[in-house]
Amino acid sequence: MDIIHSVAALRERLQREPNNVFVPTMGNLHAGHIQLINIAKPRAACTVVSIFVNRLQFGPREDFDKYPRTLTADCAKLEAAGVDVVFAPDEGEIYPEPQTYTVEPPDIQHTLDGAVRPGHFRGVATVVLKLFNMVNPHSAIFGKKDYQQCLVLNNMVRQLALPIEIILAETVRAEDGLALSSRNTYLSLEERKEAPRLYQLLQKAREELKSGARDYQRVELDVMADLAHHGWKPDYIAVRRQSDLLPPENGERKLVVLAAARLGKTRLIDNVEVERG
Repeated sequence: MDIIHSVAALRERLQREPNNVFVPTMGNLHAGHIQLINIAKPRAACTVVSIFVNRLQFGPREDFDKYPRTLTADCAKLEAAGVDVVFAPDEGEIYPEPQTYTVEPPDIQHTLDGAVRPGHFRGVATVVLKLFNMVNPHSAIFGKKDYQQCLVLNNMVRQLALPIEIILAETVRAEDGLALSSRNTYLSLEERKEAPRLYQLLQKAREELKSGARDYQRVELDVMADLAHHGWKPDYIAVRRQSDLLPPENGERKLVVLAAARLGKTRLIDNVEVERG
């Protein structure tokens, strides 16, 4: 496995490969990331994983400075998983000058997570486009836990005519249902015991919708009320169309219930897809 820190060295290394598949990460890797790699490996001769904590997608009061950086442990996991190339640049390599050219997603960037984290999806789209230009993959793997991010990036690739296939992987969960996330390490022992409630409530909402519930606002408010009763601070619970994350019409079959809520100082996100008959 090659660990590379510069764009020039990355491009030189990848010239030897007939094709590659790409898994972008911010490091502090867990089993969810390894599942993305397992999906990636059969798809190309070379599997590339990036590790970069992207300042552009963090707000001024968010956790950029304390976000876990565990490069040595991450590289050990990636080597065990059979990764061929790790691209671990520093900030000056990705942003050698102020990033005045950015990718501006459409109005979806201002809803749901974007309403709570202004500028987040601009930062995500900008760094992913730069990484795509550096790695030049034929496909890239993303996890569905970041559902809104997946939609933003899929649309970006389509509208900018990038020759990259976006492959979406199902959310990997702990045995109690909690979606795996690097930020789960922020949870205290008591909070970790409480954290699976979010997924449990989303499952309950999914069953209501599959059973024919059409009062979407009531479904959303029920989940928010239960979370608040148990000490959470919900940012949003939203029933949306899978296709564009707009509020659904009554006849919609493919829905998704998205959630973001704070438990103590930790912000957790999750979602469940719903397909109605």
